[in-house]
Amino acid sequence: MSVSGKNKSPLRPDSAKLRTVGREPLAASGDGDPGLFELPVVDSGLVANRRGSRPDWLRVKLPYGGRYRDLVQIIDDHKLHTVCQSARCPNMGECWTAGTATFMILGNVCTRSCGFCAVMTGRPDQDLDWDEPRRVADAARLMGVKHAVVTSVNRDEREDGGAPIFADTIRLIRESIDGSTVEVLIPDFRGIWQALQIVLDARPDILNHNVETVPRLYRRVRPQANYSRSLELLRRSIEQGLRTKSGIMVGLGETKDEVLRLMDDFAEIGLDVMTIGQYLQPTKMHLPVEEFVHPDVFAWYKEEGESRGIEHVESGPLVRSSYHAERHV
Repeated sequence: MSVSGKNKSPLRPDSAKLRTVGREPLAASGDGDPGLFELPVVDSGLVANRRGSRPDWLRVKLPYGGRYRDLVQIIDDHKLHTVCQSARCPNMGECWTAGTATFMILGNVCTRSCGFCAVMTGRPDQDLDWDEPRRVADAARLMGVKHAVVTSVNRDEREDGGAPIFADTIRLIRESIDGSTVEVLIPDFRGIWQALQIVLDARPDILNHNVETVPRLYRRVRPQANYSRSLELLRRSIEQGLRTKSGIMVGLGETKDEVLRLMDDFAEIGLDVMTIGQYLQPTKMHLPVEEFVHPDVFAWYKEEGESRGIEHVESGPLVRSSYHAERHV
């Protein structure tokens, strides 16, 4: 799919129709993410996925121990949120040991209602927390983070989408930690390219924006998003010389041919890194799992993507957007 055609004008913040919905808590044994661009996982006993219970390759142990508790305390002391911790991500121990952590900024209320995401939907407070970048940088330094990943909820009620907080966070992490690298996993800013430019001008080491699924499923999976708009965002990042990354979840009803066509789109714009992981349902209010994709298929996707010219494809059932992120710089 080409991104050169004309798109509809982006919706402005005052045209966003927002509603507030409640959410169910994640299962205590869950190993996924509360939504937001990552891959949520809950105990299979709580939901009726169409393909039955989780296979053995999706069962993992969560990290524990003194070092883990110390890192959690740092996060709590700084009044911050990590996608790793709240999501009970299965890769948390491995990533934190490698010096990678994912921080979520701009609050915990999202202006969108994606079918895969368990983050609360509503209208956030319009003010930004201008001290948040300092706290993120301090926490990253105390945690010994070498590669910081910064993501956020969508803030569609703001003209700038919260982009200035992204930019300040990038700058302060670099000032606080010598030799650190910073990856940002950003929303689409509703196609308001002035907001995107604020982030691009901060020159993160990696600019990540997930398309999440194949175009055919957008209406069901990402009703407030637009596939062509996301491709345009990625293209603009690539054209400005940033190492650029995107990812999808599989198991939502896509076909293999649709995934390959999406890879062709990525190759056409010159994407550097792609991640592919298994979708798992965060609560029974969310989209069911249509298929548990076998590890052999993930390995095949990696071969197909890299054969098309995508430099690095991270593909596996437990892969999340930030998995092995330090290797993607």
